[in-house]
Amino acid sequence: MSTTARSIRSFIGAKDYQESRAFYRELGFEEVPLENKMCLFRVNEQLGFYLQAAYVKDWVDNSMLFLEVEDLEQWHREITALGLTERYPGVRLSGIKELDWGREFFLHDPSGILWHFGIFF
Repeated sequence: MSTTARSIRSFIGAKDYQESRAFYRELGFEEVPLENKMCLFRVNEQLGFYLQAAYVKDWVDNSMLFLEVEDLEQWHREITALGLTERYPGVRLSGIKELDWGREFFLHDPSGILWHFGIFF
């Protein structure tokens, strides 16, 4: 390509749109309302994703996002401290796993979207 790309954003669904919006705000992402049934969540100025008030079980059950971070342990500590697994049914947080390519942990959102938080070697 001869042009420069600026970002890539995934669209994810939500079983309960209001609950998912609250979850992502508590996770620390900045919400930017766009339409009645869709918003942008910014991780930072360059990274974000669209959350939709749309739920297709097969789609949501197979949706995954990978967020590469600089300090995996710090992200894990901060997410654990939020207590999201106690307040949102279905939310699960794993421990940090060591793999051949790097390290990661997993977080399932209230709808079942699987987040990978990781760092590459």
